[in-house]
Amino acid sequence: MATLTSTRVVSLPQSKLILSNWTKVEDDCRRAIQLDSNSVKAHYMLGLALLQKEEYAEGVKALEKALDLGRGANPKGYMVEEIWQALAKAKYMEWEHESTKRSWELQTLKEACETALKEKHLFDSSELEGFLDENHRSNLEQLEALDRVFRIAAEADIPTDVPDYLCCKITLDIFRDPVIAPSGLTYEREVLLDHLEKVGKFDPITREPLCQSQLVPNLAIKEAVQAFLDEHGWAYKTD
Repeated sequence: MATLTSTRVVSLPQSKLILSNWTKVEDDCRRAIQLDSNSVKAHYMLGLALLQKEEYAEGVKALEKALDLGRGANPKGYMVEEIWQALAKAKYMEWEHESTKRSWELQTLKEACETALKEKHLFDSSELEGFLDENHRSNLEQLEALDRVFRIAAEADIPTDVPDYLCCKITLDIFRDPVIAPSGLTYEREVLLDHLEKVGKFDPITREPLCQSQLVPNLAIKEAVQAFLDEHGWAYKTD
């Protein structure tokens, strides 16, 4: 396998050297996946490499695959949490990138519309003598309406609070893998399993007896969470 010589390392800018290293990681991971398509680590590292190359969509796909494989192999394994953190960061980066692009496009379009309205106002003023006050009032109303439209369009990218029903009652964080207990309450799977193992086999809120076999995936909440995240990518941000 080819290696970088010391002369080449010195001549390459740091950013290009780092990108070259991640390209090598990507190649190695793709070869590993060809040998074992269920390799959690290979998909995980592939996702990280693609993110470094700013290929957000493909990086997210690789991390999602790693997360699915990791949850299937060992739901409580340390790599599942590590992969989730990387995936959440990737999703947030993807949203931030698209949000910045949308914001710039909206501002550019707004400025173009404002310019067009002002030019129309000047043209109408020269054509409608005796109706200047009415024309001026109409132009102001149009500019105010335009401002409202673009302000509403920008609201989707403004962070707010995540609805309570999408958050675990223990961690208060948005659900990742929600499960429902016989009590009807929904918890984050990993947190609840940790409670059952370390604290006791009972529901943490109702105190009713509870064991792992009684837990059922809450698919409705999981779908609601995903729908919310698809619309509000800022909610992927982790502290």
